[in-house]
This record gives sequence, C-alpha cells and structure tokens, in this order.
Amino acid sequence: MSIEIYDTTLRDGAQGVGINFSVSDKLRIAEHLDTLGVTVIEGGWPGANPTDTEFFEAMQTHQLRNATLAAFGATRRPGMMAQDDLQLRTLLDSMAPMITLVGKAWDRQVVDVLRTTTDENLAMIADSVRWFVDHGRRVVYDAEHFFDGYSSDADYALRCLEAAISAGADRITLCDTNGGTLPDRVESVVREITSRFGGVAGIHCHDDSGCAVAATLAAVRAGAVQVQGCINGYGERTGNANLCTLIPNLQLKMGVRVVDDEQLARLTEVARDVAEIANIAPPLSAPYIGQAAFTHKGGQHIDAMSKAAYAYQHIDPARVGNKRHSVITQQSGRGTVLEKAAAFGVDLTQDRALARRVADEVKQLEFSGHSFEGAEASFELLVHRARGNPAPFTLIDYIALVEQREGRSLVCEATIKVQVGDTVVHTAAEGNGPVNALDAALRKALTPSYPEIGATQLFDYKVRVLDGRDGTAAGVRVLVESGDHHRRWSTVGCSTNIIEASWSALADAFEYAIIATRERSGLAGEHLEVV
Repeated sequence: MSIEIYDTTLRDGAQGVGINFSVSDKLRIAEHLDTLGVTVIEGGWPGANPTDTEFFEAMQTHQLRNATLAAFGATRRPGMMAQDDLQLRTLLDSMAPMITLVGKAWDRQVVDVLRTTTDENLAMIADSVRWFVDHGRRVVYDAEHFFDGYSSDADYALRCLEAAISAGADRITLCDTNGGTLPDRVESVVREITSRFGGVAGIHCHDDSGCAVAATLAAVRAGAVQVQGCINGYGERTGNANLCTLIPNLQLKMGVRVVDDEQLARLTEVARDVAEIANIAPPLSAPYIGQAAFTHKGGQHIDAMSKAAYAYQHIDPARVGNKRHSVITQQSGRGTVLEKAAAFGVDLTQDRALARRVADEVKQLEFSGHSFEGAEASFELLVHRARGNPAPFTLIDYIALVEQREGRSLVCEATIKVQVGDTVVHTAAEGNGPVNALDAALRKALTPSYPEIGATQLFDYKVRVLDGRDGTAAGVRVLVESGDHHRRWSTVGCSTNIIEASWSALADAFEYAIIATRERSGLAGEHLEVV
C-alpha cells in the first residue's frame, strides 16, 4: 500500500493564529520538509499575498530532492473563461508542477457563498482543472466542505468529484473543512468514494472536534491514497491533522511505508525546528516528537524502565529522533536519582545511601515549592554538593535596593559580598530591576576568577505563584534559563520573597556555568555535563 504525504504547513498551517512566515522562513521549512521525505509541499497561494508570490519565484531556482511543489488556488470565478481569470494565470506563472484547486462541493455554499448556480459551479471545477491539465500541470481538486456537502446532497457532491476527474484531475481530496466529522463517518464515506472512483482520493481534516488524526487514519483504512496535514498540527482555528503524529502512525502502527527509516528519525528535529521558525514553543506533550512524549516521572515507572525499556513506552523513541527522559520530582525514588546521576556521568550505584539522601532532599525541597522537573541543572548541583564537592563561591551577604523619588527615575542597585577561594569580594552594580542588578553585581564579583562567566547570558526568567490564596505574601518559584555559546541550562529558586528566590536561581546558574565549563576544559575533578 502506498500513501502520499501532502504537506500544507506553508499554506494552511500559515493560517494558524500567531504564525506569520517570511519568505526566508518558508524556504527553510520547505528544505526541512523535503529532507523529511514528504511527497508534496504546498507552498502557498501565489498572487494572494507578496510573500507567497516571492516564495514561488525563489523556488524556481531551488531543486527539491524528494518532494513535488504545489501551488494552491481556487477554481475560476463564476461567469468567465478559465483563461481570462487572472488568479488562474498567476497560478500557472508560478511554474509549480502541481496545482491544487479548491472548489465547493456543498450545494448550500455554492448558493450562499459563491452566489452562483450549482451547474455553474460544476463548470467552474471542470474548466479550471482542464485548463491546467492542458498546460501540462498535475491537478489536485480539493473538494471543500465535502463531508457536509455529502450529507446535504450526496448526488451533487459526487457530481463535483466527477467533474474534476473527467477533466483530468490526478487526485480528489475530500475535505472536512469545518472539522466536525467523526472518524466512523469519514471512513464510511471515503469507502463509498473509493469503491466508486478507485484509488484517487485524498483526505484533508481539520481538528475542530479533536479527531483530525483519527479521521485521517480512518480514511486510509477506507482506501484514501493521499493524506494532507501540517507539521505540529498548525492551521486555521484548532489546526489541521498533525503530520508528526500521522507519519509514524502510518509507518510504525499500520505498516504503511511513507518515508525511509533515516527520514523518520529526523521527525523530531524537523518538528522542533519548524516550531522555532514559527516562533511558537515546541509542543511539549505532542505524541512522538514532544519533549514529554517519552519522559517518565513516577518512581515506579522509572524503576521499571531501567529494567525493561518497553515497560512504559510504545516504541523506541530513537525511531522518530526523540529520546527517553526521566524527571526528578517528589514522586521520585532512589532509582530515579541513580538514573539521572548516571545521565550526567556520576555513578551512584556504589553509594545507595547517598542516592537515598538525595531523593529525600528532593522530596523535601519539592514539598516546600521547588520543582526540579524543569531545572535539571539545579538537581545536578544538588548531587554535586551531596558528594562533598566544594562550591566555586559562597555568598556572605547581599543587599538589593529599589529607590523611587519624586522627580527622579527609578534606581535599582545591588551590593554583593561573596567568598571566592580565600578571597572576599565586595561589589555593587545597578540594573533596570533588582534581579538585573544582582545579576550584574555577581558577574562583576566572579569574572576576575572565572572569566568563563562572561560568555553566559540569561535567556528566560519565569515566576510562578505557588498559592494565590496568600496574595502578595504567597511563595513563588523562579525558573531561570541560562546559556553560553555551547548549551543552555535551567535552575530554580523558591521563597516567599521573590528576590531571594531569584537569587537562588541566579547563583545556581552561575555555579553551574563555572563547573560545567571547567569540566569541558578538564580543569575540575567532577564530571558535570550541561543539559
């Protein structure tokens, strides 16, 4: 069985809320999709906006290795010849070898939206398809609102498909445009279509009822030969069928080979890179490619996974380019500590009492509000300290001041006294806020002894109120993401005082940077790998 993967991330996915691809973005994503091995890349609607027009111009000198480029547009307008429709000519001028034409298949929409007759709509479909076929283009007819149209007037919806096929369309795509058709209904309708027209049907599902992937798989069972969707499920409203779920489900669960094994192993990388280009946080809990997809939290689960890798995961994550993680929480036991320590190069199997002490300390800290689930650098430091390794610096005291006086701008200043080796360093610095001032003062104090601090920077700073019922007296958790030219790491602090919580997270971040950098340079005796 052969299934074509038709990617519409650059067109339908670009219609998702918060997504705004530039030409450069689209070119980079197209390269990712081609490397992934999709069959068709729908690049957009040339002529509809300058970005899509420029993209197709750029693609004329860009050779795709695996995929075919498709340009998307609509059937001709009512009451004119296909060759006179400027929109169709723009599609032709895009030089895309495949043209995807959306046309109505719901009689009500023909009357209410197109404001024309059902017979004229059939002529619009046939004329448009035939014109592109005569010009040597492969044509896909997207039957918009097909399932609603089939329920309203099945005979008319079928006549729309017949008009496209008789005019030479390669594929007829059955679109669940409103996303409200459940999988069992999709399967029964697609089965009727494939029994009537043979292996020419594609499926295009939106996720408004949360069933886009399930409905697409149902359509494949019923004989669909092409599936349309978007990377990470991007798209209008609630999105389209998620190709990052569909591709491994087809290949690993249904035995339908759609890409080769090496391409499948790039799936997670592609999903996350596209998310970065879209400037949207990668989906944490997404099946297969999410960071949490193969992450284990409960101590019992982690213990079982250390004995049998199949215990709590349905596939080997490496097959889709992901990897197994475990997180340290108050639910963790000694086994979790052993595994996490081993992950950054520390073998605690010969000191299980220490592992138990670390596990107990984690539980105590998490009970007080800490969370190591997103702050693995702080956990590594906890192990580092528990083994008796000295800290590169020790806080003696600090003062953080915020001053606002009438007629003067806000002044924030921090004074810090730390001990570095045998030397006490006393520094002060200003900032645009108390945390920024503490950061600047600590950098000033540490940089002479640890010049590697100069390469670090803060990437993210998050504050979480632990119990809103306490109002401004509530405890807070601060999570800091830092990094250098090589990697990034996260640290955590917790207190009823936001400055103290911030200081704890900042101090951990700097300590981690010093130890990790010295490990890479072979200057320290303790292995500590940045994560």
